[in-house]
Amino acid sequence: MSFMPKRAMVLAAGLGLRMRPVTLEMPKPLVTVGGRTMLDHALDRLEAVGVEEAVVNAHWLAEKIAAHLDANPRRHLKLTLSREDVPLETGGGVKHALPLLGDDPFFVVNADIVWLDGPVPALKRLADSWNPAVMDSLLLVTPTPFAIGYDGRGDYQMDPDGRLTHRPDLEVAPFVMAGVSIMTAAQFTDTPEGAFSNLLLWQRAEAAGRLFGVRHEGNWYHVGTPAAIPLVDTHLAAPASREVVP
Repeated sequence: MSFMPKRAMVLAAGLGLRMRPVTLEMPKPLVTVGGRTMLDHALDRLEAVGVEEAVVNAHWLAEKIAAHLDANPRRHLKLTLSREDVPLETGGGVKHALPLLGDDPFFVVNADIVWLDGPVPALKRLADSWNPAVMDSLLLVTPTPFAIGYDGRGDYQMDPDGRLTHRPDLEVAPFVMAGVSIMTAAQFTDTPEGAFSNLLLWQRAEAAGRLFGVRHEGNWYHVGTPAAIPLVDTHLAAPASREVVP
C-alpha cells in the first residue's frame, strides 16, 4: 500500500493583517471563495485522500473557528482544535500541537490558499513522493508566474531530482511554496519555545540537502488581501476555462 499521512495540521491562527478590514470581525480562514470557506477547502482536500484527523489551530477570533468546526462536522475526518493563547506563528503553532499530531509524518496546510488538483490529487502526489531516507520536509511548490493572487518574487529553485534551494536576495525564483507540505515531529527538536516560523526548519533541511519539492499540476490561489477575493471567485467560477498552468 502507498503511504498516506493519517493526520494533518491546518494553520488557521494568523491575524490576517493584510486582509483587513475583512478580518476585523472574521478570521481569514473563514473568508469564502468559490462558495466555500478557505478552511473548508483545505479540509475537503484532506478528507478526500483519506486523512483521518485534522488539527486546526486558532488564535485570532478563535471562538469563531471553534464554532465553525462544531457546526460543520466531517463524516470521515476527525476535527481537533488547538487553541493558542498568544500567536505562535507557523512553526510554534505546529510544535504546540505535536501531542495531537503524533510521531508519524503529517501534512501541514495553510488556510489562506486554495488549489485545484490535476489528474492526481496534490496531497497524494506529495505522499507518493515522500522518502524519509533522504527528506526532512517535502513541499508542494507552484510556478511563480501562474500563482493567482500572489505578488511576491517566489521562494525556491528546484533541481531535477526535486531538491529545493531558497532564492537569493533580490532575485526571482521559479517556484512559490504553495502552503502544503509533509513534515515530522522529529524536526521540531531543538526549536525555540514560543513563536517561530516553519521557515527555520526548512532552512535547516536545505542546509542538510534534505529539503525537497513536488511541482503542483493544477491551479493555485493565494487569498491574502481583500482584492484577491473577487479575483479568486472569478477563477473558481469557471476553472476549466481559466486554466493557468501550462
